[in-house]
Amino acid sequence: MDAGSTRAGRAAHDLASACADAMWAEDQASQGLGMRVERVSPGEAVLSMAIRPDMTNGHGICHGGFIFTLADSAFAFACNTYDQRTVAQQCAVTFLQPGRRGDTLTAHAVERHRSGRSGIYDVTVRNGQGETVAEFRGHSRTIAGTLLASDDTEKTP
Repeated sequence: MDAGSTRAGRAAHDLASACADAMWAEDQASQGLGMRVERVSPGEAVLSMAIRPDMTNGHGICHGGFIFTLADSAFAFACNTYDQRTVAQQCAVTFLQPGRRGDTLTAHAVERHRSGRSGIYDVTVRNGQGETVAEFRGHSRTIAGTLLASDDTEKTP
């Protein structure tokens, strides 16, 4: 890898990190559920969340909505790494095994395709033993505005 591509890669990683910081500052839902942003890079994000007792359902296992929300948050952080406001257009999840109280789930989101205003991201949610709990696919759509304010463009809510 030459110095120019190394600088470009570093700049892209720095932009992804700055976007994640900006998103995290406003993301009351993910913060309220105790999620943590473990890492981000262009088109990729890893978030984790411990399953609390108040996240379990009538079967004593993690409510699927919380697993979906963790995957959705990882998806959001991955598709917002380019300083273009991006939202979910469509999402689907397949639950493969239950999450258990006290376990920490980790969601790893990876960009599969991005072109124009659309993108496709896959998210794998794993438990603390590395076993797959759920697979999630999200389709993204960019909307108006950026996450970071610049000299000539203001941040749009």
